[in-house]
Amino acid sequence: MLTTQDIVIFAIGGVFLLIWLFFFFYGKKYAALFDTLEESEYPLKELFFWGYGVMEFFHYTYKGKSDRKLRQSAEILYEKKYAEFYIRLSYAQKLTYASLLFLIGFVLYGLTSEVVILVVMAVFSFTAYYYYGTLMLEQLTKRQEELLKDFSEVISKLALLTNAGMILREAWEKVAFNGNTPLYQEMQYSVELMSNGVSEVEALQTFGSRCVLAEIKKAVSTMVQGLIKGNKELVDMLQAQSAESWQLKKHLATREGEKAASKLLMPMMLMFVGILIMVLIPIFANLGM
Repeated sequence: MLTTQDIVIFAIGGVFLLIWLFFFFYGKKYAALFDTLEESEYPLKELFFWGYGVMEFFHYTYKGKSDRKLRQSAEILYEKKYAEFYIRLSYAQKLTYASLLFLIGFVLYGLTSEVVILVVMAVFSFTAYYYYGTLMLEQLTKRQEELLKDFSEVISKLALLTNAGMILREAWEKVAFNGNTPLYQEMQYSVELMSNGVSEVEALQTFGSRCVLAEIKKAVSTMVQGLIKGNKELVDMLQAQSAESWQLKKHLATREGEKAASKLLMPMMLMFVGILIMVLIPIFANLGM
C-alpha cells in the first residue's frame, strides 16, 4: 500500500521525468555537436544534447563571473577559437550527468521504497554537477604545475646555449623539441608562429600569455628586454633567471613533499582509529563480564 511519502515522492519524480523527457526531445537537434568527442574521455556523450538543450532553452549567455574564469581556462587548454564550444560542453556535461543520477534515484526509490537511496543519489547528482563544473579549472591547475616542473630546466638550457654564442631564436627552437610536456609543447607552438612570420617578440609574448604563470611571464619579459638590448645583456639576464628558477624548483619540491605528507595523514589516522577500536573492544567486553 502506498504511503503519503510514496505518493509525494512519486509525484515529484513524475514531474521531473516529464521535464527530462521534454528536454530530451527538445535538445535532440543539437546531438550532432558532440559526435567528434572521444567516448573514453566523455562517457555518455550521446546524451550531452540534453544539458545543451536546457541551456539553449533558457537562452543562457555564458557571461557570468564564473564563466569568465571558465573561458580563460578553455582558451588556454583548447585555444581561443574552440573556447566557446568547450564552455558549452562543460555545462552540457554537468547538467546531463546530474539529471541522470537524480532520475535514477527516483527509479531506485520505486524499487526499494528507501528514502536513503534517493538522498544518496541526490548527493551524487550534486557532486557530479560540481565536479564536472570545476573539472576544466582543475585541468588548468594541473597544467600549471606541469609547466613549473620543466621551467627551471628550460631556462638553464636557454642560458647555456645563448652563452655558447647561439642567438635566442635558434636556442629556443633547439630546446623546444627536447620534450613533449606542456611547457615544451607551448614552446613548439611559438616556434610554429615564428615560422609563419610572427616576430620573435610577439611569439614570446603569446607564449607568456598562454602559460599564464607569473614566473614564466617574468622570464618572457626578461627575454624580450634582452632581445632589445642585445645578446650580451640577454645572456646575463637568462643566467640570473636560471639561478632564480632553480630556487623556485626547490620551493616546489618542498611544497610537493608537504602535500605528500598531508595525504598520508588521513590513512594514518584511520589506522590509528582501527587499532584503538581493536584494543578497546576487548577491554570493555571484559568489563561487562
